[in-house]
Amino acid sequence: MNQEFPTAPSRVLEQLAGKNLLITGTTGFLGKVVLEKIMRDVPTIGGIYLLIRGNSASPTARERFLTEVASSSIFGPQRQNSRARFERFCSERVHCITGEVTEAQFGLSDEAFRDLAGKIDVIMHSAASVNFRERLDHALSINTLCLHNIVALSELGGAIPVLQVSTCYVNGFNRGDIGETFHPPARADIPQDKDGFYAIEPLIARLQDKIDALASRFRNRALGEQLVLLGERESRAHGWNDTYTFTKWLGEQYLRKALSHKTLTILRPAIIESTLQEPTPGWIEGVKVADAVLLAYARQKVVFFPGKRSGVIDVIPADLVANAVILAAAEQVAEPGKLRIYQCCSGSRNPLTLGRFIDYLMAEAKENHMTYEKLFEIEPRKPFKIINKQLFNVSLFLLCRTLSTTESTLKLVGRNQPMRLLRNLNVMNKLAEIFAFYATPNYVFRNEQLLALAQRMGETGANAQFPVDAALIDWEHYLRKVHIAGLNSYALTDNKPNAKTPRRTTETKPGGLSSPQEAA
Repeated sequence: MNQEFPTAPSRVLEQLAGKNLLITGTTGFLGKVVLEKIMRDVPTIGGIYLLIRGNSASPTARERFLTEVASSSIFGPQRQNSRARFERFCSERVHCITGEVTEAQFGLSDEAFRDLAGKIDVIMHSAASVNFRERLDHALSINTLCLHNIVALSELGGAIPVLQVSTCYVNGFNRGDIGETFHPPARADIPQDKDGFYAIEPLIARLQDKIDALASRFRNRALGEQLVLLGERESRAHGWNDTYTFTKWLGEQYLRKALSHKTLTILRPAIIESTLQEPTPGWIEGVKVADAVLLAYARQKVVFFPGKRSGVIDVIPADLVANAVILAAAEQVAEPGKLRIYQCCSGSRNPLTLGRFIDYLMAEAKENHMTYEKLFEIEPRKPFKIINKQLFNVSLFLLCRTLSTTESTLKLVGRNQPMRLLRNLNVMNKLAEIFAFYATPNYVFRNEQLLALAQRMGETGANAQFPVDAALIDWEHYLRKVHIAGLNSYALTDNKPNAKTPRRTTETKPGGLSSPQEAA
């Protein structure tokens, strides 16, 4: 786990000197961490162009940047260190483009789109919908079809390198060691052509036909519910747990073919959580995959959950992911013309089992719950139990069936209000539908190629400025003293999830999860 690589001089600042980056998704969690790191530690950068969708409160990209991004607490250390430098950087080198990633040419005129293409050296595409229960039409639009615009910009600018932020979970239901390559669908047999490209166009057309058929039968909320269910059915039928990971896989396959023999890097993070060290330990925005169940437990809504204690749950701090993005971009500038896949993960390098994850969090909750007043309203009264999925399903069924008539059942779960308990059981069921796959891992993600990249770029060892190695993490300290504190300080406000989640999230990464936030 603690293997060290020989350290060469860092090449990152040299390769990115004077370069202009286009970044999508900076109003989201990971996007902010990437932007903050570049602004702080890549002073040689030429310029940063941010594609940001306007909204009713902030009609222009610049307005939204100032109100939602530059004002974020993640930039607090920079403002404190030198407010003048921070404001000067934002004014002189951050260029905001008002546009929508899903619209043709981002909604820009031909001239503006051409002008943008002429200025950019690397495209960092981080925008996505990370709602695991997104409507299929929305998920396709944001996670797959909008990549036509990314490719068009790249081609117009003379093969601008594209860095696509994806997810390790595009590997779906595949089992065992999952390396940094393309893996076939675990269930459906999607045809491949003679060059090995999957025939995703006919598949997308069939999905669109099913979407249109539902649109002809349903309206408004009923239509939305049907499109969510369609996404879940199609995803699982083809070998993915949810609509998010299915549509991200489709996006990878589209880019693989469209940018064949061009410069494309696919960066796949695992479950992104709070920062390990920079710019401050524990910084996080919103409730992520691994936190939804913890938050529900803290609210006394969940006391048992389906999972596998011995399974490796792959969590990676956001600052390590941001560093991986920056390393990959620097490599694209230095050595263009290649397809690369990197996985930013911890499972093979510094494995954390679900059992240890739960034990560390529960120990901190029991011993120091009063320290985290926003997270824990009172001391948790019951231990959190991980049980197998079959037992969970049976237990949930029996509890729901007998709740209204059996007093002993009420005493068993420590409640004397049947309606409230039924709501809590519903929360457990909703969370299990989404997250049971992630709590019962039958896979281990590997990242030898990312570690080799760090070695080539001179970013290994104690003096690395852009570290990516999960071996740096002391899991007990991180989970007990960094992550929970970060949730309490940054993600939660007044005992409620931090921000009101918008209906569409086109600028967030894995994963700000609207459904679990509502459930918890």
